[in-house]
Amino acid sequence: METIHKIGRRKTAVARVYVSKGKGNITINNRAFDNYFTTPTLRYKVQQPLALTGNEKSFDIKVNVHGGGITGQAEAVRLAISRAMCELNEENRTVLKPEGLLTRDPRMVERKKFGQKKARKKFQFSKR
Repeated sequence: METIHKIGRRKTAVARVYVSKGKGNITINNRAFDNYFTTPTLRYKVQQPLALTGNEKSFDIKVNVHGGGITGQAEAVRLAISRAMCELNEENRTVLKPEGLLTRDPRMVERKKFGQKKARKKFQFSKR
């Protein structure tokens, strides 16, 4: 099996994932997985597609991720790994699709408008 390359995005975070046969090592930006994602919630999000398909110890995963915050990065990595699992075995799609792991979350930050304080918030209105 050659290396599978997939991309996942969330908000402004972009994750490039390279999946190859191995022992279950996950490396993110040349750092250890536990060192990069410190909270258990973020670790769970990243490992969710592997756990659902039963491939926790089957593949080595190398990730390059940039942009956004730590949560957006974790969800971008999750989407990329889910896409890679579907390319490995088409039957994984039936497991991952109902969990919503193959859907790109379209929510982005709304832009700030001129003449306003933020995207929706206005400057204080003075009647007199």
